[in-house]
Amino acid sequence: MTPAPMTPAPMTAARRLADATTMRVGGDVDRWIEATTRDEVVSAYAELLERDEEHLLLGGGSNTVASDERYEGTVLRVATRGIRTLPAAERPHRPPGEEPPLDDAVVLRVEAGESWDALVALAVAEGLTGIEALSGVPGSVGAAPIQNIGAYGQELSATLQGIELLCLDEHGELAVREVPASELRLGYRDSAIKQGVLRGVVLSVDLRLRRSPDGRSQPIAYQQLATALDVELGTRVPLEDVRSSVLALRDSKGMVLSDDPDSVSAGSFFTNPIVSARFAATLPKELPRWSTAPEPRATVLPLDADTALPSFDRRVPRVKLSAAWLIEQAGIGRGFSLPGSRAAVSTKHTLALTNRGGATGEEIAELARFVQARVENQFGVHLVPEPVLVGLSL
Repeated sequence: MTPAPMTPAPMTAARRLADATTMRVGGDVDRWIEATTRDEVVSAYAELLERDEEHLLLGGGSNTVASDERYEGTVLRVATRGIRTLPAAERPHRPPGEEPPLDDAVVLRVEAGESWDALVALAVAEGLTGIEALSGVPGSVGAAPIQNIGAYGQELSATLQGIELLCLDEHGELAVREVPASELRLGYRDSAIKQGVLRGVVLSVDLRLRRSPDGRSQPIAYQQLATALDVELGTRVPLEDVRSSVLALRDSKGMVLSDDPDSVSAGSFFTNPIVSARFAATLPKELPRWSTAPEPRATVLPLDADTALPSFDRRVPRVKLSAAWLIEQAGIGRGFSLPGSRAAVSTKHTLALTNRGGATGEEIAELARFVQARVENQFGVHLVPEPVLVGLSL
């Protein structure tokens, strides 16, 4: 671990969470700290821990839905900037056995406050592959590993090498720790940080991308994207084409921040539920579903009785279900809202809940609870919210 430097933390006047979140809900804040340098982040976090003060870490605000009640604590918004290429000698998370590093591997260290989509745009412009299908995902880079963001056949876990985490060490001292991706327990929209197993502030993210010699993408791995590009699955296409197609697809669903009223949201409000294959078999056959593990390979067993049989994975097979389909089939269509509420389901995509103008955090939560109840009553499936809820509960 590296000792954490200390400099005075910048303080700004109280402001509203509604002004800093894409859902545009949330009340006043007692104290707001805008940290634009690494030293400022360290100093502010050290003070919060020393005072044992209620606090909220915030980046781009695209995954936070807050109550309109006053937040009686401190919001620490990480707004650091910086992107650099790590030389081979400085790569702390190099995969075992990669010696020397592959010629086409490029490791970027990105400060947590950088815009995620701006990073993708830069990677595409530089001919680097691995995150092009994650174009248009809102929010900051530091939040990406917490959620293990993913879209259109790509997931952060495939390129993430590790993070720098500001946290308490084994002696209770604040320090900067290099945490490899293998320790982050990355899962579907999940991580050890989100689970609370690891606590601290993400300072930077290391991504291992590939330099494309012909400017083409990784093989297209998502059917909707392949259809939009008019190619077969597995085809490699120009990086710019992937980015523009993904942005167009996201925009058609109101999932790109813009003047579109449907973009006043937190993106997908519910994750696609993962259930046992046995339970999935009881649900309607039309329900879209995907296996969460590769199919087992066929194995030829020898006739020799003295030969030991191979061991098999005894874990229960899991299946991912389409939350959008479940919501629609539960009778909740696009544009649905409760009587008198200013919160509504997006008119373009049933996974997004939107603020139609002046909605409160409680109105968003009330709509989310109603959606949950309808799906659970009809299909026995509990939908899990994706955003961080502050002062609200479902």
